[in-house]
Amino acid sequence: MLPNKDLTYISLFSSAGVGCYGFKEASFRCIATNEIIERRLKIQQYNAKCIYDESYILGDIRNQITKDKIFKQIELYKKLGNDRVDVLVATPPCQGMSVANHKKTNNEIERNSLVVESVELIKTINPRFFILENVSSFYKTGCVDKNNNIVSIGNMVESNLNDSYSIYNEVLNFKNYGANSSRTRTLVIGVCKEFKNFIAPLELFPKFSNEKKLKDIIGDLKSLEWGEYDKNDFYHSFRTYPCNMRQWIKDIKEGQSAFDNVEDYKKPHRIIDGKIIINASKNGDKYKRQKWNSVAPCIHTRNDQMASQNTLHPKDDRVFSIRELMRLMNIPDNFKWLPFELQHLNELSIDDKCKLSKKNEINIRQSIGEAVPTIIFEQIANNIKRFMSLKNLNNQEILEIVKKNDLRNFTNLKNFIKTNKNVLSKATLSNITEMANSTRIQDSAYFTNKFIINEIAKALPNINKNCITIVEPSVGCGNFLPIIFKKYAHVKQVKLKLIDVNLQILEILKLIYTKNDIPANFKLEFICDDFLNLEEEKVDLIVGNPPFTKTKTRNLANLFLEKSLRMANCVSMIMPKSLLSTREYENTRNNLQKKGVSHILDFGEKGFSGVLIETINIITGKTKNISIKSIPLNLNLEQKSSYIFDKKLPYWVIFRDSFFDNVFSTLKCNIFKPFRDRQLTNANTSTAKNDVKVIKSRNIDDNGDIIEINGYDSYISKDILYKFKISEFLDRDDVYLTPNMTYNPRLTKKKKGYVVNGSVAILVPKQNITLTKEQQKYISSNEFRTFYKIARNYQTRTLNIDDVSCFWFGIKDVK
Repeated sequence: MLPNKDLTYISLFSSAGVGCYGFKEASFRCIATNEIIERRLKIQQYNAKCIYDESYILGDIRNQITKDKIFKQIELYKKLGNDRVDVLVATPPCQGMSVANHKKTNNEIERNSLVVESVELIKTINPRFFILENVSSFYKTGCVDKNNNIVSIGNMVESNLNDSYSIYNEVLNFKNYGANSSRTRTLVIGVCKEFKNFIAPLELFPKFSNEKKLKDIIGDLKSLEWGEYDKNDFYHSFRTYPCNMRQWIKDIKEGQSAFDNVEDYKKPHRIIDGKIIINASKNGDKYKRQKWNSVAPCIHTRNDQMASQNTLHPKDDRVFSIRELMRLMNIPDNFKWLPFELQHLNELSIDDKCKLSKKNEINIRQSIGEAVPTIIFEQIANNIKRFMSLKNLNNQEILEIVKKNDLRNFTNLKNFIKTNKNVLSKATLSNITEMANSTRIQDSAYFTNKFIINEIAKALPNINKNCITIVEPSVGCGNFLPIIFKKYAHVKQVKLKLIDVNLQILEILKLIYTKNDIPANFKLEFICDDFLNLEEEKVDLIVGNPPFTKTKTRNLANLFLEKSLRMANCVSMIMPKSLLSTREYENTRNNLQKKGVSHILDFGEKGFSGVLIETINIITGKTKNISIKSIPLNLNLEQKSSYIFDKKLPYWVIFRDSFFDNVFSTLKCNIFKPFRDRQLTNANTSTAKNDVKVIKSRNIDDNGDIIEINGYDSYISKDILYKFKISEFLDRDDVYLTPNMTYNPRLTKKKKGYVVNGSVAILVPKQNITLTKEQQKYISSNEFRTFYKIARNYQTRTLNIDDVSCFWFGIKDVK
């Protein structure tokens, strides 16, 4: 039986297995590894990557027979006790995307569609985590999706996987994340939704570290003479070339190219009809000697050629040896390229060594050039392993622990955190603290979950300064902290101010995040105070989730946002979705417009599980376009700022489109003012027949006709009715009725002799106008209802018809 504690992975487009050797180093079991080139797959077998021979799968991933072989291995591991694939890694070919490939073919978009095959397999296999890696332009590059549409790879990935995974992508230079050479790539990590409250994909990314100098990586290796093999290392050898070429490079210094030579005969050239013809030099990095005190260059597939990019040794007149390349790509010394031990290779004769090199060297070098540095995947694997070793509890389990251990008592809570710090995940510890300190312990959600934080992290600005100040104005239990640490790991010094009114929560936060948990570039300041009472100071970023509490005179969320806008260069704040449209936020919208808005993330009701409130995250920044993302609609838009902030509209319509504009152009809007009497309810009306009928929302059918409903119809006596303001409308027939709180609006002209309760809005014409039957029916048409959803920003909890939203009830322009 396969022990359940053993984590498993599948690798697609695995080449020689250099990158995913990091998973082997982290003790993951390989269920299946797929590669289309047999000689590369054999290298994986030399390294005993898999337990079973059938796990090495040769073939095109687009062929069903290849997929079936993968599925068969998954089933085998299930029988051995592995409940689910833990990680799927896919690094599809990037010839169509790489800027290094100057000879792109017409089928490059077709080639990029191999990514689609990867996504389809992720959907079918449903691993706990997935990893995609490719060139920097990866996410923006086109591909052909399953519907034969050309779309960006990023949109294809997220539209297909967003429902099942929390996803984070970022362009990294691996030299700053543990790799020994420069390599700028897009890294994408997905975390299954079961873990969305516990870890964000960004937390699994490799750790930021200072780049290393070339001399520190390979400076201890032997200097090689012409054609020499290091007697102690077969893989450290001098790859020879035509002797006449040596004069091109023998005199150049570090950082110089052979084209920098003064004499033409020392420049790369050909002799035609006795004349020197200088070779074309499209790239300044051809025949270029590297610098000992600089970061190693990006290793490409043609690292065997001096005419390729940045291939020359800093001192010797040669390209880098295989051993040097291995070090530059963080490939462990014990990695095997051939089915022989190193000692056996070292004992071969020079002739046998040359024959073996001639047969295998190009395959080895190309495999290295197209690989992911081993350390990158090893770090991710260890991060996943560490996370999977911790306990992650759901809300109900947390609630039971809080009650059972009486964690409402601060001393008990503090002792519990100390005891369980190395057993429970930080997210679980934070959520336990949040729930223990809540005044409404019976409710199941008080924390900002990792899924929301991950989406916010994608949109946070990359601040390129040596020293920055960040403020978290209502830190709670610090759910934002791991993301802030990761997002700004590259900044030399970060001053992070953590503010909360609850001293005990701050004390617990210090227990959860001890010195070893805080990156060296961060300096934390814990401040127990009300953010609104603190003196304003200029900072770089304010990010957080303010309290949504409202009183008769104060809206705390609004006050937090307004103060943050005055203080910070950039603000990222979770807010009620009503910020987009209601009258109380009108001044704030104006201030945001002046500040500039870069992103609006719409979480709808998915932001806080069990809490019936719609939320958004708004991020400031001066940009021409605003990035709009809806989690419930799985929708991504780029909208011009002027389009969203259009003064013709009563508020921000963030999902506005050409359909909306076409309908809006035919309507005469802003013709009504609303009235609703919320005092008239079921408590002061009755289903027993009485003097005056009370129309409720269901009494207005889908076509706008008034209907009777047995057991639902309500009545009220005239004596009681006259206590309410609605009585003024009893004998009016110059107004219109529409149900409140619905995406199925319909309009009917009121007749004399009845009133309505608060579930129906009365629309009073601002001028003396009368709508025709056709104009009334239009309000219940599919066209208007679709328009109305967009106009209301697809809200679900803030659909009341008020003096702002009644703007949309218009009449067809009859010119």
